[in-house]
Amino acid sequence: MNSKSKGNIAEKKAKEYLLNKKFRIVETNFYCKGGEIDIIAYKNDVIHFIEVKSGNSFEPIYNITRTKLNRIIKCAYFYLQKHKINLDFCIDAIIIKNNQIEFIENLTL
Repeated sequence: MNSKSKGNIAEKKAKEYLLNKKFRIVETNFYCKGGEIDIIAYKNDVIHFIEVKSGNSFEPIYNITRTKLNRIIKCAYFYLQKHKINLDFCIDAIIIKNNQIEFIENLTL
Protein backbone atom coordinates (compact mmCIF):
# COMPACT_ATOMS: atom_id res chain seq x y z
CA MET A 1 0.00 0.00 0.00
CA ASN A 2 1.45 3.39 -0.94
CA SER A 3 1.75 6.35 1.42
CA LYS A 4 -1.17 8.24 -0.18
CA SER A 5 -3.50 5.29 0.45
CA LYS A 6 -2.25 5.01 4.03
CA GLY A 7 -2.79 8.75 4.48
CA ASN A 8 -6.36 8.50 3.17
CA ILE A 9 -7.11 5.66 5.59
CA ALA A 10 -5.65 7.67 8.49
CA GLU A 11 -7.68 10.75 7.55
CA LYS A 12 -10.86 8.66 7.39
CA LYS A 13 -10.17 7.29 10.89
CA ALA A 14 -9.44 10.82 12.11
CA LYS A 15 -12.74 12.14 10.72
CA GLU A 16 -14.65 9.29 12.37
CA TYR A 17 -12.90 10.05 15.66
CA LEU A 18 -13.79 13.76 15.43
CA LEU A 19 -17.43 13.04 14.55
CA ASN A 20 -17.68 10.72 17.56
CA LYS A 21 -16.34 13.58 19.71
CA LYS A 22 -19.13 15.87 18.38
CA PHE A 23 -16.96 17.95 16.04
CA ARG A 24 -18.49 19.20 12.81
CA ILE A 25 -16.20 18.61 9.83
CA VAL A 26 -16.12 21.81 7.79
CA GLU A 27 -13.62 20.88 5.10
CA THR A 28 -10.92 18.36 4.28
CA ASN A 29 -7.71 18.70 2.33
CA PHE A 30 -7.79 22.49 2.11
CA TYR A 31 -4.96 23.67 -0.12
CA CYS A 32 -3.40 27.10 -0.19
CA LYS A 33 -0.18 28.46 -1.63
CA GLY A 34 2.59 26.57 0.12
CA GLY A 35 0.55 24.20 2.23
CA GLU A 36 -2.43 22.06 3.09
CA ILE A 37 -4.68 21.46 6.07
CA ASP A 38 -5.91 17.89 6.40
CA ILE A 39 -9.11 18.58 8.35
CA ILE A 40 -10.90 21.75 9.36
CA ALA A 41 -13.47 21.11 12.09
CA TYR A 42 -15.68 23.15 14.39
CA LYS A 43 -16.71 22.63 18.00
CA ASN A 44 -17.75 24.95 20.83
CA ASP A 45 -17.22 28.15 18.80
CA VAL A 46 -13.64 27.19 17.94
CA ILE A 47 -12.25 26.32 14.50
CA HIS A 48 -9.74 23.46 14.64
CA PHE A 49 -7.12 23.10 11.91
CA ILE A 50 -5.99 19.49 12.20
CA GLU A 51 -2.92 17.72 10.83
CA VAL A 52 -3.20 13.93 10.62
CA LYS A 53 -0.10 11.77 10.94
CA SER A 54 0.13 8.00 11.11
CA GLY A 55 2.72 5.25 11.26
CA ASN A 56 3.58 2.09 13.12
CA SER A 57 7.36 1.84 13.12
CA PHE A 58 8.10 5.40 14.27
CA GLU A 59 6.56 8.27 16.22
CA PRO A 60 4.37 10.11 13.69
CA ILE A 61 4.30 13.34 15.72
CA TYR A 62 7.93 13.93 14.72
CA ASN A 63 6.80 14.44 11.13
CA ILE A 64 5.19 17.71 12.20
CA THR A 65 8.23 19.91 11.89
CA ARG A 66 8.59 23.64 12.55
CA THR A 67 8.36 24.22 8.78
CA LYS A 68 5.21 22.09 8.48
CA LEU A 69 3.59 23.85 11.43
CA ASN A 70 4.39 27.28 9.95
CA ARG A 71 2.75 26.23 6.67
CA ILE A 72 -0.36 25.06 8.52
CA ILE A 73 -0.54 28.37 10.41
CA LYS A 74 -0.24 30.38 7.17
CA CYS A 75 -2.97 28.26 5.57
CA ALA A 76 -5.17 28.68 8.65
CA TYR A 77 -4.90 32.48 8.46
CA PHE A 78 -5.60 32.35 4.73
CA TYR A 79 -8.68 30.18 5.32
CA LEU A 80 -10.01 32.51 8.03
CA GLN A 81 -9.50 35.55 5.83
CA LYS A 82 -10.95 33.91 2.70
CA HIS A 83 -14.12 32.87 4.54
CA LYS A 84 -14.32 36.03 6.67
CA ILE A 85 -14.31 34.01 9.88
CA ASN A 86 -13.66 35.80 13.15
CA LEU A 87 -13.62 32.98 15.69
CA ASP A 88 -11.03 31.52 18.01
CA PHE A 89 -8.96 28.80 16.38
CA CYS A 90 -6.25 26.32 17.20
CA ILE A 91 -3.85 24.04 15.39
CA ASP A 92 -4.24 20.40 16.42
CA ALA A 93 -2.89 17.00 15.46
CA ILE A 94 -4.39 13.56 15.32
CA ILE A 95 -1.73 10.88 15.65
CA ILE A 96 -2.57 7.32 14.67
CA LYS A 97 -0.11 4.62 15.67
CA ASN A 98 -0.87 0.90 15.95
CA ASN A 99 -4.60 1.67 15.56
CA GLN A 100 -4.49 3.96 18.62
CA ILE A 101 -5.65 7.55 18.15
CA GLU A 102 -4.22 10.46 20.09
CA PHE A 103 -5.73 13.94 19.74
CA ILE A 104 -3.28 16.73 20.55
CA GLU A 105 -4.90 20.14 20.83
CA ASN A 106 -3.23 23.51 20.35
CA LEU A 107 0.18 22.66 18.91
CA THR A 108 2.83 25.33 19.33
CA LEU A 109 6.38 25.88 18.17
